[in-house]
Amino acid sequence: MDNAAIADNFSLLAKLMDIHGENSFKSKTYGAAGFNIEKMPVSLKDTPREKLFGLKGIGPSVGEKVIEMLDTGKLEILEEFIANTPPGVIEMLNIKGIGPKKIHTIWKEMGIESIGELLYACNENRLTLFKGFGEKTQQNVQAAIEFYFQNQGHFLYAQLEEIFPQIDQYLKKIFGTDKVHITGHYRRQELTIEELEFVVLLSNEKIKPAFQTAQPPELLEEKTDSLLYQLKNGLKLRLYSGGDTLAESLFKTTASPEFLEAFEITFPAIDYKKAGTDEENIFSQAGIPSVPPCLRETADIILTARQQGIPELIQASDIRSLIHSHSNWSDGSNTLEEMATECIKRGWEYMVISDHSQTAFYANGLKEDRIREQHRQIDQLNQQLTPFRVFKSIESDILNDGSLDYPEEVLKTFDLVIASVHSNLGMSEEKANARLIKAIENPYTRILGHMTGRLLLSRNGYPVDHRLIIDACAANNVVIELNAHPRRLDIDWRWIPYALEKEVLLSINPDAHALEGFDDVKYGVLAAQKGGMTVKNNLSSYSLTAFETFLRNK
Repeated sequence: MDNAAIADNFSLLAKLMDIHGENSFKSKTYGAAGFNIEKMPVSLKDTPREKLFGLKGIGPSVGEKVIEMLDTGKLEILEEFIANTPPGVIEMLNIKGIGPKKIHTIWKEMGIESIGELLYACNENRLTLFKGFGEKTQQNVQAAIEFYFQNQGHFLYAQLEEIFPQIDQYLKKIFGTDKVHITGHYRRQELTIEELEFVVLLSNEKIKPAFQTAQPPELLEEKTDSLLYQLKNGLKLRLYSGGDTLAESLFKTTASPEFLEAFEITFPAIDYKKAGTDEENIFSQAGIPSVPPCLRETADIILTARQQGIPELIQASDIRSLIHSHSNWSDGSNTLEEMATECIKRGWEYMVISDHSQTAFYANGLKEDRIREQHRQIDQLNQQLTPFRVFKSIESDILNDGSLDYPEEVLKTFDLVIASVHSNLGMSEEKANARLIKAIENPYTRILGHMTGRLLLSRNGYPVDHRLIIDACAANNVVIELNAHPRRLDIDWRWIPYALEKEVLLSINPDAHALEGFDDVKYGVLAAQKGGMTVKNNLSSYSLTAFETFLRNK
């Protein structure tokens, strides 16, 4: 059992204890243990047992339970709580806006034991009858539940990236390598995916028997040209079957309905049969450059291809720096030196360290005295690691009124300030816009971090007028972050073309809290490609010299 699994068990135990109204001191102890273990740089399973109790946050009680999990693969007290809690109540932990204490009230006082019952109670306006549940809370709970139901069965692209090779390999093994080709939403690099789609150049009659294994996936739907299966993990697998040419099948199943309709209206004389196995032949008939799969979303790209051609899209290899990263000075796992060393290994030229600011007390945000200490350490590192450079930055919280959470005399000590919203995400659009614009107009703001604060499949974004915010960034020479964390990917790719039109610079940043988070830049690149970004549009692709010039030219 790895650290993540152990941390998850402690976190769940703490929440279930609160749901049951158990001793809050114990639940806080286990919750803190989960938090600390998740961020530990050492593997507990590889740590000698006698040294476990010397690690931060692991006292006798926690340590005994860690050993129990390492030895048995389970935690008995957690299993007891799970057994004594209705599954629907545990599922409520997935609903944003209702923590364990509120779930306790919902279960014990309202007598509600499932998310469906809770939604019904919201519709009946019953939650407002209980302490701690006002009308606004009820509205938020209802919206969160509807969002949760809407997204069941959806997966992040990053999640499927881990699964895809296994499924691809299996399908090619049973049907033949030349018969199986990825298509659909995954091929278009969609951020979230409900169905993993393949073209299989065989008939339904030949496909179905091959899936009759000892544990066959469930066949949900059969059409003349496709089969829809559901795997044990909830993922839906659609196999497009039939005898069309490969090029035609891939082209039609890859494109969004909007793109395909516009293409066929614009080029009605296309003979798909002549294309054979190569999609390039379809675009050649149309007389336009080949449109990469990731761009086959909107009708606009067809006009762009006809008039301007297709831009050379940014690649992961074009990233030259780490911008927006967190060290163990705040809530990151690694030291500044460890992070810088990893950057050097990757061939990156510089790093912008941007730990959390003082308002983010939950993330060990930096007070002024610790900022001065960190800056001294950065100065030392820059002497040791030259020509590599570490730049002094901060992810400054945007307060409710739009101001940043440091005075000017502190802000001016940074090379660069990233301004981000982390709290009070439920403002009206009018107030949210005003809040962001004031932050953008702050002369020390250089990058607007994760514009909407969204968490894919978990939380809707901050209600903002994207055009208004992008216009404000253009007017104030503020860079817009494309946060590369696979759960954020914020700014949404659909707004990238407008940002480029307004000549706003973007920056693909991983928001890394550990070394492995550096890899997330690839997901940011995939999202950037969908928005038509090129290397010149991306700040984190700047050379060290170009970046230094950028800092001087606010």
